[in-house]
Amino acid sequence: MVVLVILLIILAAIIIPGIRIINQYERGVVLRLGRYSRTLDPGFRVIIPYIDKMHKIDIRTTPMDIPKQEVITKDNVTVNVDAVVYARVIDAQKAVLETTNYSYATSTFAQTALRDVTGNFDLDEILSKRDEISAQIREIVDAQTDKWGIDIESVKLQNIELPADMKRAMAKQAEAERERRAAIISAEGEKSAAAAVAEAASMLAQTPGGMNIRTLQTLEKISTDPSQKTVILLPTDLTDRGLQIRH
Repeated sequence: MVVLVILLIILAAIIIPGIRIINQYERGVVLRLGRYSRTLDPGFRVIIPYIDKMHKIDIRTTPMDIPKQEVITKDNVTVNVDAVVYARVIDAQKAVLETTNYSYATSTFAQTALRDVTGNFDLDEILSKRDEISAQIREIVDAQTDKWGIDIESVKLQNIELPADMKRAMAKQAEAERERRAAIISAEGEKSAAAAVAEAASMLAQTPGGMNIRTLQTLEKISTDPSQKTVILLPTDLTDRGLQIRH
């Protein structure tokens, strides 16, 4: 009986340290005496204590912030650009065996790719072609991290910080553009008004007595105030007809 208890204690001492619980979003990479043995799926698992060593790898999509990088654009403008990389482990074995720290390695390589790619574009292109630049960075980083078992799902440029003098110049340019558009709209309005006046004058000129009637209507409007004295020069055809205007 004592021997049985001792055996149970020894067995428990061997088995309990080897019990592992792997979550649904994890994989367990087992090394036996330093060599790759197997990759464990989620659930209740048992390894050999002191002989096997297990590394848990999170296979969920992980965002990695790319710190602000100083970049000289193709047209020699210095800007600061940062981004975020969305990466996911698709091969846990490679993630453990091919690099000491796959997250750090991915982030560092993405920084280099960010500087290299954005440096091949002009400032205007960087501001207007974010999606194209992001796609190029993703392609380059994904090709490198594939051997580490990492899939780069997407890359997004976040902030593009311009020099202060460049910001002022762009603000002045935007203001000048707004003034130009306002001048064009005003000129188009005046053109439309002038065209309407010309059309009305042409119609009055073609109508017998039209100009005389219009003149009388104008006189009626400007002489509504009894205290106002107005000197009016009437066309001869009106005076010949004996029209009188009272003030």
